[in-house]
Amino acid sequence: MTTSPNPLSSQPRLHQSGKVIQEFGTVKQFPLGLSYEARMYSCQRLNKVLADTQILYSLYKKHHWNMRGATFYQLHVLLDKHAGEQLELVDTIAERVQTLGGVAVGDPRHVAEITSIPRPPDGVEEVPGMLARLLEAHETILVEAHDAAARSAELGDDGTNDVLVSQVIRTGELQAWFLAEHLVDTPLVRV
Repeated sequence: MTTSPNPLSSQPRLHQSGKVIQEFGTVKQFPLGLSYEARMYSCQRLNKVLADTQILYSLYKKHHWNMRGATFYQLHVLLDKHAGEQLELVDTIAERVQTLGGVAVGDPRHVAEITSIPRPPDGVEEVPGMLARLLEAHETILVEAHDAAARSAELGDDGTNDVLVSQVIRTGELQAWFLAEHLVDTPLVRV
């Protein structure tokens, strides 16, 4: 009777490591009808938007948790809603990178290296400062997304253009509007 060198077992094989099979910043070939140049360009731009969007999501959660003041409840709920929408965008953008044959940035330490959104203070800011910080992050992403959408369209990458325009830009613009209206200096009650 021959014994197998690796008999079946219910014991998990722990502490394994694997080789990197695709480096970040590369694209593999998929039959998408897009040139290597278009796919490479779109993956680079999408990963930049993805990193910034992951930071924006985290900012929304930080400010949601640390909200203060007379409009606490309304902003607490709004920021959590916006955070959820940003998290959906994170998944959509990452899946677009993967669809193009690229590698989506996912590790928070790598995200921190790529993002251009400034780091907030570790403590709690006043509410107008929190909202202004979120608006600035939105604008950073919107400027990047508009430019990347236009260039990806020039390269024939309609899918990336669609994700950037119909999801990233439209969601970002709507959220920026909601935030900006909270910075209008009007009293809650007039005497």
